[in-house]
Amino acid sequence: MNANLPQPSGETPVSPRTDRGRVMRAFNLSLAFVLVLVAVFTAQDYFDWRPWAVAPLEKAGLLGILGAPLLHGSLQHLAANSFALLILGTLAGSVYPKATVRAFPLLWIGSGLGAWLLGDIGSRHLGASGITHGLMFLVFVLGLLRRDRPAIATGLIAFLFYGSMLITILPHEPGVSWQSHMGGAFAGIISALLFRLSDPMAPRKRYSWEDEEDEADAFEARRDDDLEPPSPTRVPVLWQPREGQDFVVLPFRRPDER
Repeated sequence: MNANLPQPSGETPVSPRTDRGRVMRAFNLSLAFVLVLVAVFTAQDYFDWRPWAVAPLEKAGLLGILGAPLLHGSLQHLAANSFALLILGTLAGSVYPKATVRAFPLLWIGSGLGAWLLGDIGSRHLGASGITHGLMFLVFVLGLLRRDRPAIATGLIAFLFYGSMLITILPHEPGVSWQSHMGGAFAGIISALLFRLSDPMAPRKRYSWEDEEDEADAFEARRDDDLEPPSPTRVPVLWQPREGQDFVVLPFRRPDER
């Protein structure tokens, strides 16, 4: 087994009720974040949001790294990111709760840094799409690294819904911040490499035919032990020399002594 992979926890298998609890917890946290985005979008008409957007290569624009994911340019923009956050956030948070919590700050900062470093001077970048790309790449890469059944299933579901994010990290449409997408994607990959061991792998299901194979191997091992000759100390001595006649001296003469 690869030593770099997280080992099975050895704990009692998680019950379906516990699984549902983890899914609901991850969904509720994702929904709470979406509600925060909705509240901020509703309030954008009442304050100057431009200082909180990422302004590439401007010192004052660094403040946008903290505030840009909370801002959105339109209702369609908000809706697209909200659905992605609900789906990807629930997937990541239910299967990798510890890794997701530790990776989220990196995804937030990585998406803003990507826009700040790669964006055009004079432009403004805002939106949570960099975080959604980070979540997608986090889940997908963790599936490739861990390769257990929940990880593979989660990666496939994420790819089924948002596999197009593999393309949107490159320039493809005017007005879309591919720079923040790329920054979030790189942050997701780095987070997957850093936190792949944060959540233990679920105990692997054991099938009846595996028990039969183990029993056959054990039988073969016992049979080999029975056929192996015993140690010299365990071999009984069948011949005992008579006392006083342990050795016999045979004379040896050279041919010229005859």
